[in-house]
Amino acid sequence: MKKLMVLVAALALVAGSAMTAAAADWNFYGSARIATFFTDVEEQVAGGVDTTNYVENLQGNSRIGATVKVSDELTGGFEYGTGVNVRKLYGEWNFGAGSLLVGQTYTPLNYFYSNQVYGTDNDMLAQGGVYSGREGMLRLKFGGFEIAVLAPDDPIFGGAAATEVSMPGIEANYNLVMDNFSFNLGAGYQTYELLGTASGDHDVDSYVVTLGAKTGMGGFSLGGNVYMGENVGNIMALSLDGDNAWNDGNADWDGTNVVDNEALGFILVATFKANDMFAFEAGYGYAESEQMGGLLDDNEVQTYYVQSTITLAPGVFITPEIGMIDGKEDVAGSFETMYYGAKWQINF
Repeated sequence: MKKLMVLVAALALVAGSAMTAAAADWNFYGSARIATFFTDVEEQVAGGVDTTNYVENLQGNSRIGATVKVSDELTGGFEYGTGVNVRKLYGEWNFGAGSLLVGQTYTPLNYFYSNQVYGTDNDMLAQGGVYSGREGMLRLKFGGFEIAVLAPDDPIFGGAAATEVSMPGIEANYNLVMDNFSFNLGAGYQTYELLGTASGDHDVDSYVVTLGAKTGMGGFSLGGNVYMGENVGNIMALSLDGDNAWNDGNADWDGTNVVDNEALGFILVATFKANDMFAFEAGYGYAESEQMGGLLDDNEVQTYYVQSTITLAPGVFITPEIGMIDGKEDVAGSFETMYYGAKWQINF
């Protein structure tokens, strides 16, 4: 009898879960992306090695996922990439005056003005763009304003024994959209402490202020962003060496104290849509960082590209592109990368 009751309870639970899933509105989607590029890489140092390679790969941002609507108040979604890695997993509750999001998705500081496809849809994000990525967070949204708390990035350096985090990182953004114009104004801040260095404990503070805008008329559009901050590599993507590795812009150590890193970046993108089949785009991005106190040489990077997106059918795209990512010259570990090729994409 006891086993029968357990079986009935289990069946009731499964049936209830199935009814809940059936009641929700599930919209599945996917995107398969292949990159085919030739790259000419020149190491910017005496005796450096120059290489030319053909690269073909399934892009890491290929994905499959779904958006879920349980009711007008309760929604959610998930998204998996290659690997398999969780790109998004979140739920959002609309409580009338605003909404509360719990989970992982794009944080407030993500502006997508560029469509640069090289480097797994690089979008100039780490060479002047604004990109904090997808993080686990708690986010409140009121109309065009959103604010989120998330775990700070707290790398250990300077011979520290450990780090101590006393508050979450904070990101906020205000987005205004009008007929032919959109505008973003955002900021981010985080802090943590290095413990047990040879000279004691030290605070590591990071902040960034961002501004973005886009306007268009007819088939033309122009967009871009600018930012400035300190130790921004702890908040956003930044790559200054020309290798497109997103690992620059952090605080450093001079043997006794934390040395802060001031950064500035911007991008500018122009797009023309000739018709439903052909669109053209050109973009330029620039970023630089300066070690306060002159501990290291200043670093800078620029990138530029031209491309055409060819729509063969709804959801089927080929994007030929040629461009350059140029790190600061005459510094060991800096690179100049010229590339040409195409991205192939089918959305389903």
